[in-house]
Amino acid sequence: MPWYKRTYDWLERRVQLEGPVKEAALHCVPRSTASWWYVFGSASLTLLILQIVTGVLLALIYVPSAGHAWQTLQVLNHELPLGWFLRAMHGWGSNFMVAVVLIHMAQVFLFGAYKFPRELTWIVGVFMLLLTMGMAFTGQVLRFDQDSYWGLGIGASIAGRIPLIGGQVVHLMLGGPIISGATLTRFFALHVFVIPGSLLALTGLHVWMVLKLGINEWPTPGRLVRRATYVKEYNELAHKDGIPFVPGAVWKDLFFSAAILFAVAFCAAVFGPYGPGGTPDPTIIQTVPKPDFFFLWIYTVLSFLPPSMETPFILLVPPIAIAFLVGLPLVAGVGEKSWWRRPVGVFAVMFIAVCWAVFTHLATYTPWSPKMDAWSGDAVPVSYLVHRTPLERQGANVLQEKQCRNCHSLGGQGGQRGPALDDVATRLTEDQLIRQVLLGGGNMPSYGSTLSPPETTALVRFLDTLHPENEPAAGDASRGVAATGNLPAKSTIEHGGGQTPTR
Repeated sequence: MPWYKRTYDWLERRVQLEGPVKEAALHCVPRSTASWWYVFGSASLTLLILQIVTGVLLALIYVPSAGHAWQTLQVLNHELPLGWFLRAMHGWGSNFMVAVVLIHMAQVFLFGAYKFPRELTWIVGVFMLLLTMGMAFTGQVLRFDQDSYWGLGIGASIAGRIPLIGGQVVHLMLGGPIISGATLTRFFALHVFVIPGSLLALTGLHVWMVLKLGINEWPTPGRLVRRATYVKEYNELAHKDGIPFVPGAVWKDLFFSAAILFAVAFCAAVFGPYGPGGTPDPTIIQTVPKPDFFFLWIYTVLSFLPPSMETPFILLVPPIAIAFLVGLPLVAGVGEKSWWRRPVGVFAVMFIAVCWAVFTHLATYTPWSPKMDAWSGDAVPVSYLVHRTPLERQGANVLQEKQCRNCHSLGGQGGQRGPALDDVATRLTEDQLIRQVLLGGGNMPSYGSTLSPPETTALVRFLDTLHPENEPAAGDASRGVAATGNLPAKSTIEHGGGQTPTR
């Protein structure tokens, strides 16, 4: 007996996989399913395997750190041999996977494959689609360039609109109140471990149910699905007019999957990887962050909606759409499968496809972004510069140059996204102002990496002068206690310490 036969027998005696593999490969399927319409599921599985393999190789190099992520991608693009091609295969594979999964879902819907007894197969497929979209979004964030930074900021602001738990969701998403290294660590864990692991588990369950319940037969007009008789009718069809899956039907799956892999490699070689663009800079808010193509339609819809309708759309439409997809087989699990006798379903698919294509095209020149009116061209009002020291006036220049007034108003002029600065010194002490400027918080990005220490000192000194004349600036009461060893007077506590004189 040859050595390879002895080795195979030794392994088979212990793992005993030959029986299940033969059963899966040789099980009978209706002859009509050996069609080019049935190849998208196997192509989706092939692309998932490609994403996992290329993702593991990229994870060996990528550093999920705010200070190193962008540089890591530059190394892959320009220094590591074929690193650019590996990134391109992963990026284009993501695009192809989303497209193929969407086409597969549309084909399953049109063929009525969500009906009895495949209701759970469809529901699992819906969640696999959501996980695929989640993997695409988290992958875009890991590029950590200007688009991904502000795109994530917009995503966080959208999540923050969820009633009651919006703040907690944002904190959970970002790993804190601002986009930082903790944010990248969380998205890296989601993209590399959580989402692929969940997707593999659901894929295994999905394939298992396809093997046990059989591949959906060709939707012949007039052949109705009845719970009492369908399973018997399907088994009779598979045995009377059936062929083994291997080799009768599998060759088309293999050919199409190979063609998809070739298309991914061609796009990767010709067009190269996605980004990264410029380094993320929170001071540049005149930016139009653009997501990958499968999310572009959302920006178009938001750009045309009135501002008052944005939040209702974001909070209502996605949950309703997901609930519809999940509930579809539960309320329409029997009856006609053929698309020729389901005109409403055909029209719905065509309408959604046309809308998606039109919105995606419109997003190339009408993208949505937060409305931030630029006020940096307006000078700081003179009244805020009277009796100020040179250092404080330099802080006013920093406020102007760093475009803080795009988000904050001063003297009634400026952006409305952040709180007005006219009385900021009564709300925050000097130490708190320094922390807010350097680390950010809430919707405010951190400026610690874009301001030099002298600029930070000057800006905080100027901000510390912004309070009404009859109200002192906030101070740290504990400093007075530490200096004198006595508790401050009640009136002092009520006025925030009162240690800083009015300027």
